[in-house]
Amino acid sequence: MNYDFNQIIDRRRTGCVKWDFNQKIFGREDVLPLWVADMDFQVPPAVIEALVNRAKHGIYGYSDGMDGYYEAIISWMQKQHQWLIERDWIMFSPGIVPALNELVRSLTKSGDKILLQSPVYPPFFSAIRNHGHEVVNSQLRLEDNRYTMDFSDLEEKFAAGVKMMILCNPHNPVGRVWERAELERLGRLCLAYDVLIVSDEIHGDLIYEGYQHIPFATLSDELAMQSIVCTAPSKTFNLAGLQTSNLIIPNPNYREAFRSSQNLTGIHHPNVFGITALEAAYQCGGDWLDQLMHYLKGNVEFVINFLEQELPQIKAIPPEGTYLIWLDFRQLEMESKDLQNFLVQKAGVGLNAGYLFGPGGEGYARLNLGCSRLLLEEGLNRIKTAIQGI
Repeated sequence: MNYDFNQIIDRRRTGCVKWDFNQKIFGREDVLPLWVADMDFQVPPAVIEALVNRAKHGIYGYSDGMDGYYEAIISWMQKQHQWLIERDWIMFSPGIVPALNELVRSLTKSGDKILLQSPVYPPFFSAIRNHGHEVVNSQLRLEDNRYTMDFSDLEEKFAAGVKMMILCNPHNPVGRVWERAELERLGRLCLAYDVLIVSDEIHGDLIYEGYQHIPFATLSDELAMQSIVCTAPSKTFNLAGLQTSNLIIPNPNYREAFRSSQNLTGIHHPNVFGITALEAAYQCGGDWLDQLMHYLKGNVEFVINFLEQELPQIKAIPPEGTYLIWLDFRQLEMESKDLQNFLVQKAGVGLNAGYLFGPGGEGYARLNLGCSRLLLEEGLNRIKTAIQGI
């Protein structure tokens, strides 16, 4: 079956964060939203069919994952990432951000040092600070238009007492898919300095041709016991609104600590439609995902070509994974907040302001490629017109 990702589907008046809250978020209604990380594409037909059939049952009481739920996750991880996981390792969370907060609370002590690598997804910072912990930043290095880890800096900061690292793989917003050699080098440092790795791999299925996602816990048995991998079908299949995520925790001590922390908040089970959607997506969504990645690759190439030909002042960092692209506006020589104001007020385009991703994000913005190419073209033309008017 062929899927039409060019189709524009009106999401307004659906309570959609991306399309229904422009006035609240950007201060004007007519902004073209190309920011928050969900896609404007319909989910796989098998997911829609499964949800409709479940809705027709008419009873939506308390729910929990049965055998099919766990089997779908286990099968997907084995097929997609060659990772054989055990059912007991799987722990539910309504989202990765709540999970990060629970993990920080349950596995570290107030005041502990927790490391991240900016520019990075802003909730990483708040998940650390919310619990009275110290943010330690090892800023990524931009070399030849590609970001790399600063291993000397990492070791120095690990040696200074870091207890946990929140890894982003694939990295949001810069689009890196970390290579095995990089992850193994990081793993050796974690073992040497006893640093727990929490690896956010929510974009791990969204990988472009020529790259491979490697779950951190697959590097070795020893690292599996010193890491937690965060996964979800939400980015892969556009299911974020169903609030169904899973952590894969091989270490039983970490599992028990996480479970005890969840008990404090009363979060225990996925909702009935999240269960249904996950099973259908993981069981039947492979072909849809293959076609999605082909379309997204075309969007990446479209943006890069457009910028090279029409807006050479703006540089794109080519993503290796995710449906996000990191744009370098530094040649415009605007202060960070002035740049965001320019994009919103002059161009009428809503992007994620780069400075919100921490040090190294100043002068950048994140654009969401998960939309029709027609909308993408409109957004880029709006930016072009605005820059021509400077």
